[in-house]
Amino acid sequence: MKKVLSICAVALMLCMTTIPAFAAEPELTAQACYPTAVTRTEDGSEIRKMYDLGPTDDPAGISRSDFDQDGFHYTLVDLLKQELPANESRQHTETVSMPSKSKDMASVLALLPETKEFITEDGLAGVLALKLDSVKVEVAGYGSSTKDLTAKRTYPSLATQDTSGIPKSVEDNGHELTLQGIDWQTDPAGYFTATATYTGSTTSSYIKGYTVTADYTGTVSRIALNKTRYVAIFEGEAIEPIAPEPTTDPDGQPSASVQFNWAAIMLPIGIVALAGVGIGAGIFFKRHSETDGGDEV
Repeated sequence: MKKVLSICAVALMLCMTTIPAFAAEPELTAQACYPTAVTRTEDGSEIRKMYDLGPTDDPAGISRSDFDQDGFHYTLVDLLKQELPANESRQHTETVSMPSKSKDMASVLALLPETKEFITEDGLAGVLALKLDSVKVEVAGYGSSTKDLTAKRTYPSLATQDTSGIPKSVEDNGHELTLQGIDWQTDPAGYFTATATYTGSTTSSYIKGYTVTADYTGTVSRIALNKTRYVAIFEGEAIEPIAPEPTTDPDGQPSASVQFNWAAIMLPIGIVALAGVGIGAGIFFKRHSETDGGDEV
């Protein structure tokens, strides 16, 4: 009996020792770093992420993984390290745009201050001055309006109220108007006077407004405060959709492909098999022991 218990205990220990082989050890990762500025080329072929790290920041926290954005797959191709100077400055031009109700230059200039404070995408700041020769005024769009027109015509000394002699349309200031109604009056001599009313409409276009653009230029700068700049350069490739290949079952009908996690399936099977081996061995030795005991009697 002791042999049976010992064999079962060994089999159970073997089953337990197989489980940690599938467990993943925890990985120690550095604290994530976040970019201070991101630039992208117009064609989407390159993205640059800039990280300004202090002395206590670990650059290992800069993400180097591939990612998808706006139909492109980006892969890290280089990570540059730049020691920032104590004081960084450069010339910068910023273009502003705003709506205007008038194209009169005096009204336009009233909308544009002589100087403006700006902060660039990479964190440089400064006061920029307006370039007067860069100011442009363009039509923002057109609209249309419809106006009703009315005109009257008088036809005196008519023998009868016969409308056949009244014109059905007239021209007024270049617009054709249609007869709308007639007002009849009788004079002392017994003749009739017809006052005809003609109506119509005209459509005209107008300018909805204007768009003003202007450039501001000047020097922008910043203090680095003992920081190191890392520039992660990612190259992008356009993602082309791949159509999945259809699969069929033995009957020729479409079937969905299924992926199995064989490790998850085989692990419990292995445990059961090892336990079965242990139990079978225990039963065998038990019966063998009983047989030996019976022979001795």
